Parts: sequence; structure tokens; C-alpha cells
Amino acid sequence: MRILVLVDGSKWSQKAALHAFDVAKRKGGKAKVVLYSVLDRREARAIAFHLGVRRDSVDEIVKFEERIWEETKRSVKEVMSVLLSAAAEEGINCSMKIVEGPAVDSIVREANSGYDLVVMGAFGKSGKGHIGSLLEDIVGSIEPPVMIVR
Repeated sequence: MRILVLVDGSKWSQKAALHAFDVAKRKGGKAKVVLYSVLDRREARAIAFHLGVRRDSVDEIVKFEERIWEETKRSVKEVMSVLLSAAAEEGINCSMKIVEGPAVDSIVREANSGYDLVVMGAFGKSGKGHIGSLLEDIVGSIEPPVMIVR
């Protein structure tokens, strides 16, 4: 069994990973878990733009963007490393994959490449009180079953 876990660094995606580990343990060591994260530079650019405008420092947007981008990558790698360690402690076959690009296209392509289950948090990094917009964008295009963790 191959399980894809969508990780965005939020507490919801970390909780989803723990549920995926439980599913993998029930398979008696016959499951492979892949922690998957998509980094979209457009998000860093948008945050930098808003920060630059708010600070009245439009000429510093490029610097802000680079710092935000590096921090985003560092943060996701840190979360993934913690999850990999947790999986190793539980004896779960787990790896991580971080890609850059548009999230929806990357996730749909990866999910449809031979996984038996996709696990994701119900909410993203914003933690808003409604089901995440990413979920709405991808769920109809993913072939394997999708487990949503709250």
C-alpha cells in the first residue's frame, strides 16, 4: 500500500501525517508513506508584495520575497524532518518529497501516480473555519480515496 500525505506545515497536515502512520502500522509494515509538499513561489511573492505596500517599502519587495521563500522552505523541511523521525521511531517506511510549482497540478499528478490513499488535513495554513480551498480544487481530480483529517 502506498499512502500520500499532503504536508503544508500546518498543524492540520501534521495531524494528517499521524493518521497516515496509524494506517501504515495497521498494514503490518507493508505500507509506504510519502510526505509530499508543494512550495509555490507565488505565495511568497504575494506576501512580500503586501508586506512591502504596508511598510511603504515597495522597492524592498524582492528582498522580502527572498526571505519569505527561504523561511517557507526551511519551515517545511523542518516539519517534514520531525515527521520522518516520528515515522522511523514507529518502524514505518516513510520518505519525503518537496517540489516547487503550482500546488493543484503537482498534487493531482503525484496523487494519480500509483497511490492507494491520499491523506490531508481539512484545513490549511490559514486555519480558517471552512474546508480548505485546496481540497475543493483537487478532490474531484484525484483517483485514489482521500482521507480528510480534522
